[in-house]
Amino acid sequence: MSNIVLIGMPGSGKSTVGVLLAKALGYSFVDTDLIISRKAGKPLQKILDEDGLDRFLELEEEVGCTLDCDYTVVATGGSMVLSKNAMEHLKSIGTVVYINVAFDEIKRRVTNITTRGIVFHKDETLKNVFDQRTPLYRGYSDITVDIPSENFTVEQSVDTLVEKLQK
Repeated sequence: MSNIVLIGMPGSGKSTVGVLLAKALGYSFVDTDLIISRKAGKPLQKILDEDGLDRFLELEEEVGCTLDCDYTVVATGGSMVLSKNAMEHLKSIGTVVYINVAFDEIKRRVTNITTRGIVFHKDETLKNVFDQRTPLYRGYSDITVDIPSENFTVEQSVDTLVEKLQK
């Protein structure tokens, strides 16, 4: 398996870490949120606002199920794990790495929950989303990388990832 698929909560650093991880490994980098946005012709939040949650999840599943790449670090949207079909495909083309960040740190990082393009129902909180998705992230991951605190730099995260991938 030549790809590295990053999963985790919004705000866990999948895109930021993914770019640097790709450079460290000499891989390409792709962010599924950008593919979804390009496919729909609008930003993620606009898809959610104008087309609704179900349409967003359909687009996300379609992107997850059809992604075809090699030697690529893939940063997925935080809700990709809600699609069993997409996750099965992503697991078949790469090593799935869960970037595990504590809820308090996610809460500190994600201050724009209503404009960031995060998939959640109107009556849900960030904590609800975190509690619902954590078992899915753990279940789909081949490797879990725990990011200990806000003092842990992006470079330290990348070093930890590279170390775990080499084992």
